[in-house]
Amino acid sequence: MDRPTPPTMEERLAQLEARREIALAMGGPERVQRQHDNGRLTVRERIDGVLDEGSFYEIGMLAEPERRLERPIPGDGCVTGFGRIDGRKVCLIGIDATVLAGTTAPISMRKQGRIAEFAARKGLPLVLLCDADGGRIPDVMGWRFSGLPFDFSSFLQTPEGYPAIPRIAAVLGPGYGDSALHAGTAHIVVMTESSSIALSGPSVVESAIGEKVTDQELGGPEHAQEIGTAHLVVPTEAEAFDAIAAYLSYLPSNASRPAPRAPAVEPRLPAESLLDVVPSNPKQAYDMHDVIDAIVDADTFLPWRPEAGRAVITAFARMAGQVVGVIANNPRHGAGALDARALEKSHGFIDLCDTFNIPLVFLQDVPGLMIGIQAERQGIVQWYERLVARLARTKVPHVAVVIRKAFGGGHYAMGGRPTLPDLLVCWPTAELGFMAPDTGVVTVNRRRLEAAEAEGGRAAREALEAELTQEWIDESAPWESAAHTYVDDIIDPRQTREVILTGIEFGWGDRDGVR
Repeated sequence: MDRPTPPTMEERLAQLEARREIALAMGGPERVQRQHDNGRLTVRERIDGVLDEGSFYEIGMLAEPERRLERPIPGDGCVTGFGRIDGRKVCLIGIDATVLAGTTAPISMRKQGRIAEFAARKGLPLVLLCDADGGRIPDVMGWRFSGLPFDFSSFLQTPEGYPAIPRIAAVLGPGYGDSALHAGTAHIVVMTESSSIALSGPSVVESAIGEKVTDQELGGPEHAQEIGTAHLVVPTEAEAFDAIAAYLSYLPSNASRPAPRAPAVEPRLPAESLLDVVPSNPKQAYDMHDVIDAIVDADTFLPWRPEAGRAVITAFARMAGQVVGVIANNPRHGAGALDARALEKSHGFIDLCDTFNIPLVFLQDVPGLMIGIQAERQGIVQWYERLVARLARTKVPHVAVVIRKAFGGGHYAMGGRPTLPDLLVCWPTAELGFMAPDTGVVTVNRRRLEAAEAEGGRAAREALEAELTQEWIDESAPWESAAHTYVDDIIDPRQTREVILTGIEFGWGDRDGVR
């Protein structure tokens, strides 16, 4: 029997074009309108917003689910492919919330896994646009669940033997199920104010455990920033796209490459301003951003988790065009004392910078570690040990400047000598020691002070306390630390930028490796 006459090339091309039109239409006009009515862009509008114009090449456009419906399920609910951001090659996964609420099924998982593995093996950044309600029922139910095409060796991390790649996620709506996994694996997570991130959405939570919650209560920005599932919150999607490009501009395409350089720019504030920024009263707060603005290149400061652990500032910036990671105490929040959240936040940022070859700059004004019942319940000891151990293992240059206070474990957590800084210097205003003078004198000399009061009254106690405090202050001054080479130098504050750059330059050394 003769075969039927095959379609002509023109007919095949017409069929291809029809299938492409279905894919490009996403969930159809009604669902696209619903997405817009909810104040959210479609996945294809988002791709146009984040990638360079005309740079996107889609992979898997014609994918369909294993369980077919009467109506089309374009791309099985996700869009994947290659593109460029500011000319740099990236790979992209975008969840299509207009197709079955962006729920995940085997084929969409396969698409996502394919592009994630490609990015990792080729050393390209992976951009994730998240807006999904989790797994698709019944596609992932029963026996199917065990065989879902996840490969956690490449989907959640860079495969062994390959340098790490930056993963940057934008959560632009409900971020449940796989979208939460995307956020959990990303080095940078930006979310909009109306978005949420959680393992399961409110409807599943209520059905499973009877708890009634809203999206915002479950995983809104306030909670996400506090625990670290989001690193920056912005009002609009357009600002989220700008943030993705901004963060990417500080990161190499993979960990075998140096961080991107840019033309050098003078700081926003003159070096002369550093002479007046620190109050003479050690208990008076000031804005550490004024110090930073006189050290780093103007308009290059980009915060990382600014709303969590606010006793410490963590941010990317540039100095003479090269990327640095700034970790600075913030005297306006708890006097800069480090609690467990600040330590956990610093640990994450240090790990990120060391992974992607970004030198670390510490600016110290720290009265110590937070103590007390709440601090212990939050894991202060655990996070302190993790932080200083990770810092001591860093391979990137590591420069610390003591601006004012540097007491106790806080000094070590902020790049003190036991963490092996390449350069540790002080301003003349520095105070260093195990404890601050006012606290230390009372703690160490309690019996002497009580005896003085018993013998000579309150005035005698106060006179002895003043004498001992002055001795402690003299011991805490930076001169003896420099004399014993515990610190490398005491510098004029106006030289801070120059000294940090020298420390970074020589901290890279001249051995094989990234610099």
